Amino acid sequence: MRLEEISAPARLTGIVPGRPVTILAAWMHGANALEVTYRDDSGALGQVVLFRADEARVARHQSTGRPFDADPDDFRLAAEAQRIVLAPVQDPMLAIATSDVRPLPHQIRAVYGEMLPRTPLRFLLADDPGAGKTIMAGLYIKELILREDVRTCLIVAPGGLVEQWQDELGSKFGLEFEILAGAEDLVPARSVFDRKPLLIARMDQVARNPALLAEVERADLDLVVVDEAHRMSASWFGEELTVSKRFALGQLLSEHSRHLLLMTATPHNGKDEDFQTFLSLLDADRFAGLGDKRAFAGVADGLMRRMVKEKLLTLEGRPLFPERIAETVSYRLSDDEQHLYDEVTEYVRNGMNLADRLDGKRRSTVGFALTVLQRRLASSPEAIHRSLQRRAERLDRVRRDLLAGVGPATPNHFDALVSDESAVADEFDASRIESEESELADAATSAQTARELETEIADLLRLEGIAHGVLQTRKDVKWRELRAVIERQILTAESGPPRKLIVFSEHRDTLHYLERRITELIQRPGCVATIHGGLPRPERKRITETFTTDPGVQILVATDAAGEGLNLQAAHLMVNYDLPWNPNRIEQRFGRIHRIGQTEVCRLWNLVAEGTREGDVYLLLLRKIAEQRAAYDGEIFNVLGTSLGNLELSQLLREAIQYGEEPTVRARMQQVIDDGISAGLRELLHEAALASEALVPEDVAEIRDGVQRASEHRVSPDDLREAFITGFQRAGGTVETRGTESPIALNVPPSIRAGNAGAPIARRYSHVAFDVASVGGGALQSDLVAPGHPLFDATMRLTLERYGPLLDRGATFASSALSAPALLMGVLDEVRDATGATVAKQFRYWFVGESYVRTAGPSPFRELVPASSGSGAPPSWVAQREREGLSWIVEHELPRATARVVDQRRLEYERIRTRVVDRLSREIERLARAATDADSNASIGRHVRVSGETLRRRAEELAQRRVRRLSLLDLQLTMSPIAPRLTAVALVLPG
Repeated sequence: MRLEEISAPARLTGIVPGRPVTILAAWMHGANALEVTYRDDSGALGQVVLFRADEARVARHQSTGRPFDADPDDFRLAAEAQRIVLAPVQDPMLAIATSDVRPLPHQIRAVYGEMLPRTPLRFLLADDPGAGKTIMAGLYIKELILREDVRTCLIVAPGGLVEQWQDELGSKFGLEFEILAGAEDLVPARSVFDRKPLLIARMDQVARNPALLAEVERADLDLVVVDEAHRMSASWFGEELTVSKRFALGQLLSEHSRHLLLMTATPHNGKDEDFQTFLSLLDADRFAGLGDKRAFAGVADGLMRRMVKEKLLTLEGRPLFPERIAETVSYRLSDDEQHLYDEVTEYVRNGMNLADRLDGKRRSTVGFALTVLQRRLASSPEAIHRSLQRRAERLDRVRRDLLAGVGPATPNHFDALVSDESAVADEFDASRIESEESELADAATSAQTARELETEIADLLRLEGIAHGVLQTRKDVKWRELRAVIERQILTAESGPPRKLIVFSEHRDTLHYLERRITELIQRPGCVATIHGGLPRPERKRITETFTTDPGVQILVATDAAGEGLNLQAAHLMVNYDLPWNPNRIEQRFGRIHRIGQTEVCRLWNLVAEGTREGDVYLLLLRKIAEQRAAYDGEIFNVLGTSLGNLELSQLLREAIQYGEEPTVRARMQQVIDDGISAGLRELLHEAALASEALVPEDVAEIRDGVQRASEHRVSPDDLREAFITGFQRAGGTVETRGTESPIALNVPPSIRAGNAGAPIARRYSHVAFDVASVGGGALQSDLVAPGHPLFDATMRLTLERYGPLLDRGATFASSALSAPALLMGVLDEVRDATGATVAKQFRYWFVGESYVRTAGPSPFRELVPASSGSGAPPSWVAQREREGLSWIVEHELPRATARVVDQRRLEYERIRTRVVDRLSREIERLARAATDADSNASIGRHVRVSGETLRRRAEELAQRRVRRLSLLDLQLTMSPIAPRLTAVALVLPG
């Protein structure tokens, strides 16, 4: 074909090997060169320069050459594989159908109404605790993976939650995430995110490790999810922003991710300027600079969704969460118990005073050990007796070692445990904290010589004797209070399903003590289960399952290891036998039963000993909360889940133990508690003001309708099963059936395992299912083989590799519903913005007849049969009708589909533009005024913290950022469809 004959819109072969292209533009350069711009059938654009020597290989594409002679069964298999691969384009809620979850209205609205329509996503999900934010994140992640919008995903969470994330994403969504081990996961010249595209990392591990931070800085991540994101904090002091290492990590993740999802139940610490700085992680331009002392209404519009428990509904329109009631049960120690308490407290006080004279870390270590001992004293006679016994034995070994010339007298490997208790609670799981606290309480001492150790050991033996005497009396007042709850709520409960009770203790010795006493009380073997940090995580999950399903197991006694990722809503009654020194843990414990799925009124009893130093502090705290809750008609119940104005309760309790007899100290403690509760209340009210979202029955009905509409376009489980098994067996796989109702087993051939691009594929699957309803649970839980599962996806890819070319070749079918021949065309539409990013896709089948074009439904091949073998050559009108069908879609359907996308996106992005311009302009003006003031002060000799020159430079940087951001917004607001892509063509004859 001569160069002069090449022009738009010709369809040519020979320009791109193996496939035709459409010429968009062509112009000559001199007499012997032609520059060509073209588009292939996938929508990709290209340019090439052709010379006279290329004329021999360029020819017109013969559209009439489509023979429609592919084997109909092979064609149907390829078409079904293509429909399944494109299922996310047809089914907007595919992740729901392919995950083991039953999402609730507020979760569906968050994922499908708030998050997925925003691309790229910058969003803060701030629903109340227990609303199922992990489920929402899992649905969002899986939808983006199914839509091939995400390959690399990093989840950043506190260390104590990473295993929970891994378990939930694996068991509920079939997503195989790995946990980042640390620097040992890094290898030279290759990113960890390339090797492990689905990764979970501990927040502080990354924030404090330069090598891991450098890895993030080099990365280009598709999606980052941050759990407990409020820990990424920063505060303003004058003109300077003081950032934590966690906030700096948040900034880095924001810069190097396309989608960013922050999650927290406590987004607001009571200071509007800090809240806006936190939001700058989502949009640094919209929240640049110091911001307002009082945030204006709608400050987080389009960036944040917050719903409170009271406003959540089920799919039936009923309140999701039942009422919850917390009571403080105060009691006084018996005379013997009070004597033991006073003696041990005096020992602890003296030890603390001696520790204050020590230097450096040893002082903190010894002080921390003594507080652990004091907490065990408050726990039970058993706990303090065993602790005193172990401590005396351990210190005696240390004394003997010292006499033999071996040291040191105090362990020195507990720095992380005692240096930052809040960080410990974030990054260590309860089992590690339990283990290290126990070892530390037994060993740390201020004694430095053998003689000092002898004196301390004598004290311990004396105290152990007192504790033993109290234990032998079996007159434990605290146990008596628990027994009363059990008798009233469990043993004498009304008829109906057995009630279940959870008892939380801080210490394993108390846990075993209570297990014995409760078993003696109920007199039924197996009625009590226990969970503590010494049990492996799978064993904790097994015990939880037994407690949930076995009506004979009515009481669970647990340490905080049961508060980590275990759902215990089978119970609705709870007792805090020991109150934690971190008040947030009370809310976390209550949240184990007051969560989604709970149908009964939840009740909590907090046991507190009056007349003890730590007990009196807690009574002040709990009574103050009860007063505030009453003042707000019971609406404010989560004060303990806030920061309490940064109230350090553990420090307050230590002061009470050491100096609690001093009136000035007691008065100051009361004031600190009052201030903390007031700050927590302000924080809740600020968050309530942010929670503008609410569900009403009409919203729930609309969501139900949306789910139903999505299911109408869904590939059915039967279709998934048929397409998968056919492709699997053709690839050499073998299928073992075990009856019509039972799952089947699969033996996977090498050809499928070799084609895997994601998580590993096993050689054999013993139990598989193709729909969520058949997955089951327990030991017989099946693998859900559906879109998103690596075996399913690899099988579909291999099927398309082998049979996909037949979709272009065409096949001939017959339909009794047609009176004249027609074409059946699969067409993929796409809308892109001016940055080249895909904004929306749509896939449909169309029937194209002589005088009509109409949709063919989501699965038209169900109604078609192979045409008779004597159908002959395809009609001459086929090529023309194909062009006419595509032209009709471009003229009539594409504008409607594009308008829907453009209208929705334009509203969102115009709002962003307004907010960005307003914020940056105000901050530039503020910096200009501050620069003038700084110059004036400097001219008269006053000290200025930031020079006028520095402030003007910052203003200029913001002005440049404004220009860049507005240019980007212009590109994002410029949206247009690309030419429809024909993915499959079949000839359908009457019959």
